[in-house]
Order: sequence, then structure tokens, then C-alpha cells
Amino acid sequence: MLGAPATSLHQDAVTRILQELCEGDREAFGKLMPVVYDQLRKLAGRCLRAERPDHTLRATALVHEAYMRLVKADLPWRNRVHFYAVASRVMRHILVDHAKSSRRQKRGGGGEKLSIDEAVLVSPGTLPQIIELDDSLNRLSIHDSRKAEIVELLFFGGLTHEEIAAALSISPATVQRELKLAKAWLYRDLSLSTQ
Repeated sequence: MLGAPATSLHQDAVTRILQELCEGDREAFGKLMPVVYDQLRKLAGRCLRAERPDHTLRATALVHEAYMRLVKADLPWRNRVHFYAVASRVMRHILVDHAKSSRRQKRGGGGEKLSIDEAVLVSPGTLPQIIELDDSLNRLSIHDSRKAEIVELLFFGGLTHEEIAAALSISPATVQRELKLAKAWLYRDLSLSTQ
């Protein structure tokens, strides 16, 4: 096989463009969108997959809103994994803002339901609202920020254990161990908050 695999070329292109951004080339974001769009769309699809079918926010709108917020961010981009980690956090905040807005419009009615992937919570039958999940993740972050970040990168970012390990400079075994503890913590916290 001639040349590098497509995923390696993608990773190299994203890293190169992010380096250009760090060197002050603000127009590099224009080059970045075509390269990262498919991956951002996958992240958005993953975030929205568990939402109700008639959810008013679509993946394309989520990608575009996230991208606009990323363009405005003045961050020292470290690498591709860092970019996608920040993108996942931005998407989480957009979904929470959207759910809060919907709740306000319904005058206190229920927010959007989000089924928490079994990789995040130990109880597959639990369906907390996205606002409750966000509140719980914020409480976990106060208690243990790394565990909260691992959950966020896995659930909202769709990163693999290896990518999370690289983003946080820890081993994949540590990611798995911390994720188990985070699942238990979130399950307990969400159970207590719904009582």
C-alpha cells in the first residue's frame, strides 16, 4: 500500500492546521472546517442519538453552532485530540442551553430526555434529563474533575479510551478504572437527585 492510511492523513492535516492557528493564522479555521466536518458531524450525531425523535436541534445545526463558538475561542490548540475534546465540551453546553431554553418555553415542563449510554451509567434503564446530567457532571467535576472530563470525552466527545488517555496524559487502564468509578458516582448522584 502506497502512502499513509486515510486516518493518519486526517490526523496530520488537523494537527498541521491547528499549529497554523497557534502561530496566529486566524484564517486557518477556514481550512479546518472541511477537514473536521465529518468528525464533528459524528460527534453531533452521537450527542443527539439518544434525544427524542422530534428534537428541534439537528446535528447540522449543532455542528455549525459548535464550530462558530470554536472559531471565537482563543485557545492554544495542542493537537487534534485536544480540538475534539473542546468541541465535545462545546456541544455539551449547546445541548444544555437548548434544553434549558425549551424548559423555559414550556414554563417548567420536562426538559429533553437523554438516554445515558451504558458506557456512562451502570443502569441502562435510567433516563435522566440532559440538564440533570449536566448538573451531575458539574458536581462530579467539583469532586473529581478528571473523572468528569473522562465521562464528557467519552459520552459527548465520542473519543476512545486510548484517545482520552492521550488527551489527559494518562494510561488507558487509568481511563477504564476512573470511568468505572465515575459511572458509580453519577448513578448514585442522579438517583439521589430524582428522589
